[in-house]
Amino acid sequence: MKIGRVAGTVVSTISAPIFDGRKLLLCDLVTPEGEPTGDYTIAADAIDAGVGDLVLILDEGSSARQIVGETVAPIRAMVVGIVDEVDVG
Repeated sequence: MKIGRVAGTVVSTISAPIFDGRKLLLCDLVTPEGEPTGDYTIAADAIDAGVGDLVLILDEGSSARQIVGETVAPIRAMVVGIVDEVDVG
């Protein structure tokens, strides 16, 4: 899993049916301390996250497909949680 901050949404007029009705989020990956890494990923939204939210990103294709209930689908990353706090010891 990765931590990211939702930077915006991605609009695709033509996409695979698995994305019908699903929001695509552009996420800026961050360090555990919350600093942006400069790396971005696009993830399907499973929890109705919004711009500015700090989120948990499941970045494994097979796990993301389990979330949508498909064994074969062109999906790799899913936003699966909103982060309330990160405690770095």
